[in-house]
Amino acid sequence: MITTITMNAAIDKTYITPSFAIDKLHRVKEMYAFAGGKGINVARVVHALQEPVTASGIIAGHNGKFIEAALAEEGIAHQFVAVEGESRLCLAITDPSTGSVTELLEAGPALTEEDVELMKLTIARLARTSTHVVMSGSLPQGCPVTFYKDCVDIIRENGASPILDTSGDALVSGMEGRPLLIKPNEHEVLKLTGSDHADEDAILQAIHAVMEQGIQSVVVSLGAQGALAGMYNRIYRVTIPKVDVLNTVGSGDSMIAGLVVGDKRGMLPEEQLKLGAACGTANALTPAAGMVSLTQVEELMKSISVQQIS
Repeated sequence: MITTITMNAAIDKTYITPSFAIDKLHRVKEMYAFAGGKGINVARVVHALQEPVTASGIIAGHNGKFIEAALAEEGIAHQFVAVEGESRLCLAITDPSTGSVTELLEAGPALTEEDVELMKLTIARLARTSTHVVMSGSLPQGCPVTFYKDCVDIIRENGASPILDTSGDALVSGMEGRPLLIKPNEHEVLKLTGSDHADEDAILQAIHAVMEQGIQSVVVSLGAQGALAGMYNRIYRVTIPKVDVLNTVGSGDSMIAGLVVGDKRGMLPEEQLKLGAACGTANALTPAAGMVSLTQVEELMKSISVQQIS
């Protein structure tokens, strides 16, 4: 089983709004509302790839009940920790005429020390029956910045492989535990190494530097340009096909799902990267995060190239 952790689960609401503009009245004719948050997006794609998955994390209030009900309707198993307050609403306004996405993100509930400790116990319990535990997204109010680092250790101690997809101080701290895989974007990986150059050589040097810290796999997403990745001390370039992008929200989460499923299945690095890139690209063709089609993923894999460059 793969377990995903979303410490700030949400209702993700997407408005498809052609010719969206500020200071204008728009009547929304197409709207989607789903259980969301980065870890939940990962769980949705893992489920689509027909692997057993459990979504966990923090929920609160009426929005939390909606999140559980929505996952149950999708057939995704879940074991959340309920706290006081209200789970957040995240609004994405997508303009298909320009490809722009405007996001409005609420803060979500504040955690107590007891909430944090209960979440750690839940992660330990789920890790015992999991091959991989994926921790994704920002930390909520009241959660210490060292939380992910602590959980990397907990997950490994309980027999599972820890995966981390976050940013900022939470990523820096979490990396101290040496998770199996991280997936920063180009700006985040350069920030980790203190580089102020945004060219490919700087990204490759940053990937090498992060792997030297004991992290086995570092995948840097580059949007329409694909990805650069370091896996098992080798560097790869991932090239993806041009597609008509409908929605970019959740593409990184979808890529993580493909990478983790590939690792669980014992795929070679090149095939893991193809599956991850196919999932990320398939997500961009859907109106909402994580709603990928297995058939579409398999078809996209045929047009993705992975080249070892060092």
